[in-house]
Amino acid sequence: MDRFDVVVIGAGAAGMMCAAEAGKRGRSVLILDHAAKPGEKIRISGGGRCNFTNLHASPANYISQNPSFAISALRRYTQRDFIALVERYGIAYHEKTLGQLFCDGSSRQIVDLLLSEMRQAHVELRLSTSVRSVEKTSEGFALALPEGAVLCRSLVVATGGKSIPKMGATGFGYDLAQQFGLKIVETRPALVPLTLEPTLLERLSPLAGVSVDAVAACGKTSFAEAMLFTHRGLSGPAILQISSYWREGDEIVLSLLPGVNLFDELRAARAQNGRQALQTALAAFLPKRLAQLVAETEKGPANLADYSDKRLRAIDEAVKRWRFKPAGSEGYRTAEVTLGGVDTNELDSRTMQAKAVPGLYFIGEVVDVTGWLGGYNFQWAWSSGWCAGQAV
Repeated sequence: MDRFDVVVIGAGAAGMMCAAEAGKRGRSVLILDHAAKPGEKIRISGGGRCNFTNLHASPANYISQNPSFAISALRRYTQRDFIALVERYGIAYHEKTLGQLFCDGSSRQIVDLLLSEMRQAHVELRLSTSVRSVEKTSEGFALALPEGAVLCRSLVVATGGKSIPKMGATGFGYDLAQQFGLKIVETRPALVPLTLEPTLLERLSPLAGVSVDAVAACGKTSFAEAMLFTHRGLSGPAILQISSYWREGDEIVLSLLPGVNLFDELRAARAQNGRQALQTALAAFLPKRLAQLVAETEKGPANLADYSDKRLRAIDEAVKRWRFKPAGSEGYRTAEVTLGGVDTNELDSRTMQAKAVPGLYFIGEVVDVTGWLGGYNFQWAWSSGWCAGQAV
């Protein structure tokens, strides 16, 4: 029967980070994953270039029932610490926008970095290995694996959430937490495209593939980024961001021309060339197909000169304050992360250890800490994994 100081379930970003750190401290470490390859979500992230952190990562960029929980981990292992690790491996990177850092080359470089860190720390990696059951023992935990039992003193759960099930995502981590009496904050898809009701979707279908800068707002929260019309509804960074705050029945308000006073611009266009069509005037600011749809919806006069100030204000309001209620989201199938998870009140914020179950740790996405789009969730993986690695 194999014995280890530490067993980590989940060879993703948080799990590999934790395993490497624990191994550096002289612990004997086994990391398990039911997938055939480690770090698959790292590999596909950022269009294959991995948005591995964000220069501006702070607790304010995370959603949790306990917003202060992430403070300790994010301060103890910061984005600067992970950037230093990336630089130590000679991985070239660049800032794309809004502090988002991407590899110049392949995201595989980040996976290889973590595998190298684990090898140097003598971590044993077993892939295509499912955990059939976990039991508490007097000295730690016993895991039933296909090839037999494994014993450990500390058990780290880094199984991620339910997002992207085609890559093997399951609710195993939540089930394990509940087995040991820990509470779960209700989970739901986050950073996910939103769908529209059939009538509205049909009206917007000509816009599929059109992208436009927008401010997406839900309640008091808003994000100013690009938005994309799709065959099923709306996507793009602004929509993915606001989806984490949206709930069924909530209204979303979109401003499609942030920073532009459309009323003033249309009045100026009317004065300069009143014979032009509304669509032509709008196309100076909006994508051609979107300008056409707005003009067709208005059903106004042929010439801009025949539009009153009142009608121009109504057009400005329609473009700058478009209100709608999404029908739903595309669900876990395309969600980048899972909102909710293991209740942070159950965990020590410094070590990630379950308060009521000594030796049991939860890190990464399985915990009720969800970052914004743009490298924040990877930073939570690095920070929470590092903290647990110092404690196990």
